[in-house]
Amino acid sequence: MTAAAAPLIAGVEMGGTKCNCILASGPDDIRDTVRIPTTTPAETLGAIEAVLTRWAGFDALGIASFGPVALDRAAPDYGFITATTKPGWSNTDVAMRLARHAGVPMAFQSDVVGAALGEGRWGAAQGLADFAYITVGTGVGVGLVAGNVPIAGELGHVRTVRMAGDDWPGICTFHGDCVEGLASGPAIAARAGAPASDLPKGHPAWDATAHTLAQLLHTLVLTGIPRRIVMGGGVMTGVPHLFPMIRSRLAESLGGYAALPELSDLDSFVVPPALGNDAGPLGAIELGVRALASAALE
Repeated sequence: MTAAAAPLIAGVEMGGTKCNCILASGPDDIRDTVRIPTTTPAETLGAIEAVLTRWAGFDALGIASFGPVALDRAAPDYGFITATTKPGWSNTDVAMRLARHAGVPMAFQSDVVGAALGEGRWGAAQGLADFAYITVGTGVGVGLVAGNVPIAGELGHVRTVRMAGDDWPGICTFHGDCVEGLASGPAIAARAGAPASDLPKGHPAWDATAHTLAQLLHTLVLTGIPRRIVMGGGVMTGVPHLFPMIRSRLAESLGGYAALPELSDLDSFVVPPALGNDAGPLGAIELGVRALASAALE
């Protein structure tokens, strides 16, 4: 199918600081992009609705949102942002409000699953049915896909084996020393006293960060699902020396136990995103494509 004949999708990637709206059929056919600051729900969602009104004529809507989000279609709060740390956004109807406004088929997922689906369709996990996308930035999130189907979860908040001698308490307001509490951008800054982007390569904070993230990957490997793990977000894209550190600590942690053939080449198993910062917006486009496919079966 040519880009001109492909369905035109409106995608919305909602983040804690900004929302990216995109009108496209894929990465080679992007018609328009709009960035909207994430302020109050009323102001932000109203601005998104204004963009969708201007784009009238698209075939479907895909929404990938910061969360936690409610994904059970049978639940009364489906499409809501639930108990979030973002002030004013807890228990906010996002998906159904925007779907009612757009009047087209809609699919809704977390922002990290959206990025995973984007990388699976057009990026570093292209051609794979089983993979994971990890974002390490303001928070830590995991988008796990098995058989091309997203698996809901909050793996960024698992507790892992701590690095020997490290008793720093972490900053997660719910769990303290979960992965997000130890390895997110704010956690690195709190531990080191400076933003991650300002820390030199040999700073001791990187050892603890790499250890924690490798433990998260260890957990994912033992699920038997991902044939590749893509790691993005501001911390990973801004600190490329983290990749070899994480791969080395993952190999040490696994100790040869997992027998997946992909683990014989960790440089190809743990990789950066091919789509860069476009993974999330393009993932919202893929969600819209999936919404159309689901509507056709109903």
